Amino acid sequence: MEASSFFQQFIQQLINGVSLGSIYSLIALGYTMVYGIIKLINFAHGDIYMLGAYLGFFATTTLKMPFLPALVLAMVGAALAGMIIERLAYRPLRSAPKIAVLITAIGVSLLLEYGGMLIVTPQPRTFPKVFAAELYNIGGIVINSQQIVILVVALLLMVLLTYVVQKTKIGKAMRAVSFDTDAARLMGINVDRVISFTFGIGSGLAAAAGVLVGVYYNSIDPLMGIMPGLKAFVAAVLGGIGVIPGAMLGGIIMGVVEALVSGFISSTFRDAAAFGILILILLFRPAGLLGKNVREKV
Repeated sequence: MEASSFFQQFIQQLINGVSLGSIYSLIALGYTMVYGIIKLINFAHGDIYMLGAYLGFFATTTLKMPFLPALVLAMVGAALAGMIIERLAYRPLRSAPKIAVLITAIGVSLLLEYGGMLIVTPQPRTFPKVFAAELYNIGGIVINSQQIVILVVALLLMVLLTYVVQKTKIGKAMRAVSFDTDAARLMGINVDRVISFTFGIGSGLAAAAGVLVGVYYNSIDPLMGIMPGLKAFVAAVLGGIGVIPGAMLGGIIMGVVEALVSGFISSTFRDAAAFGILILILLFRPAGLLGKNVREKV
């Protein structure tokens, strides 16, 4: 392969990887926020992403909504679903052993997957074209309008989340609860409400990722959340679980690595590459790229 051709293909895969990585980042943010607040790995989170994709699908097909209102509706619907799941499945187990909560999370995940199959059938659905896909050829590097929309929406949502966490009253409460739940409660913070809000905002971000994937790949199904959910979890661990910028960084790195492996080696190995990263990060930097090693409180 000529050097110019190789460089061109490398840049092309880099662009594809950043588009995919921004999707992983949106899902990973939900994992990392929930873990940062209550130290729970919410394995049902990938299925909230699937729920968001279906809400977006029905908003655009049945309600005939354009892209942005459909995206907002999907995010609100998934946020409510996330808050209901937290209230019914996780809150009663707040003081239970961690293994009980983990098993419950897996149970909720299976309920959403097979409940989805029962309601919408296992048949994949074709996501409608919500806007015309245009191709832009810049020096042999092809960028389509869908990739631009994914990147812009993901960046806007990440900026909005950063603003909420750093500058708003509820964001300060979230940071206080993540630092010390008991002290936050003593200071008059409604811990249950903060945890519920965290689940809601994380679920809304995952739903946005689901709609963006539906728009990009034009196909959704009830089991679509399994692999992206696991990869987003790997992205959260890679960046440093519990650290919001870490989830964003981890997602982008995951997407870029996957795209490069698919482009230069084989698409067969892209999943193996993702989980290979998890093994390496756990071996050499268990706290993640931006995480800090902390002692567990007994």
